[in-house]
Amino acid sequence: MTSHSYDVIVAGVGAMGSAACWHLARRGLKVLGLERFDLGHAMGSSHGMTRIIRLAYFEGSHYVPIVRRAHQLWSETGAEAGMQLLHVTGSLDLAPEGAGPVESSLRSCLDHGLTHEVLSAPEIARRFPGFQLPAGHVGLWQPDGGFVASEKAIYAHVGLAQSHGAEIRTNEPLLDWTPTAQGGVVVRTERGTYSAGRLVITSGGWIADAVPALAANVSTVRQAIGWFTTRRPELYRPGAFPVFILSVEEGTFYGFPLYEHPGFKLGGPHFGREPMDPREPDRTPSPRQVALIRDCLARYLPDAAGEPLSLKGCVYTVTPDDDFVIDAVPGVPQAVFASACSGHGYKFASAIGEILADLSTTGQSAFDLKPFSLSRFPQA
Repeated sequence: MTSHSYDVIVAGVGAMGSAACWHLARRGLKVLGLERFDLGHAMGSSHGMTRIIRLAYFEGSHYVPIVRRAHQLWSETGAEAGMQLLHVTGSLDLAPEGAGPVESSLRSCLDHGLTHEVLSAPEIARRFPGFQLPAGHVGLWQPDGGFVASEKAIYAHVGLAQSHGAEIRTNEPLLDWTPTAQGGVVVRTERGTYSAGRLVITSGGWIADAVPALAANVSTVRQAIGWFTTRRPELYRPGAFPVFILSVEEGTFYGFPLYEHPGFKLGGPHFGREPMDPREPDRTPSPRQVALIRDCLARYLPDAAGEPLSLKGCVYTVTPDDDFVIDAVPGVPQAVFASACSGHGYKFASAIGEILADLSTTGQSAFDLKPFSLSRFPQA
């Protein structure tokens, strides 16, 4: 067993943990990142090549300032790492008129002065002929949306963190941790015991193991994503096709233009979640989820409705209200955490890494984090 001391330990080096390692290391802190699997693994919720970033945010206007900062950081981090992480394609929120999602996205645009257009189904068909939408659908177009290259972003953050002295240890999960009388923490793994002044917990589906106060208000569910053979790939290439969120009778789905894979990527149904234990090794999507995705493609994106080329599952960690939790562990201000991002968190990771670094070093953030407090739940 080894024993070492650090300024900050980060438990979980996925999207948010890798960003936290980078933001902490660039400030000159001695950082240890602990990851339970390989770097860029497919056992959590940060894989799948791409993740949508939307500035028009139907989940609530209070998210927009953070996602704007994330948008900026994805561009800056990519430039610093020498790779393109942010791909701007424009984004479309698509739903029946009056159903709520488009109207909520419009409100976030109006609240924050975001460029946007409201499009009818015929206007969407003319501009993006890859869609075949019901007549009553409308869309909210926002030109700054796009996607982040998800695994590449983790590699970029880790590489930059290591270039500033961070130590990253993979296949070494946190077993337990305790606060010390001196205001620090002691972390234990199978390989050693480590001490630090601060602890950042970004362990995704395993977050309740490290933060028991979360246990009553988080659950883990399986989400399906697939890549499908396209009959007319020219309709779905970047420049011709945006990222999108589509609400239809089969559920809510999300999709991307073609990127580094011959198949068209569609995920969902977003709110048709199936409970799962992240400790179970199988990440295969359920037949029900795959059938719903294929039904969605056949009805609304028929030129992308070919045979599946790749099918994957991932773990969502969700809260009862589908909002994030970013806070300090109750009674332990030197331990902060971010998780339970309810399936819409990856796009924020660059900014949440910065927020966690701020909380760890100053105890404050430039953003209003009250909507993400653990105290909003009566059990906490």
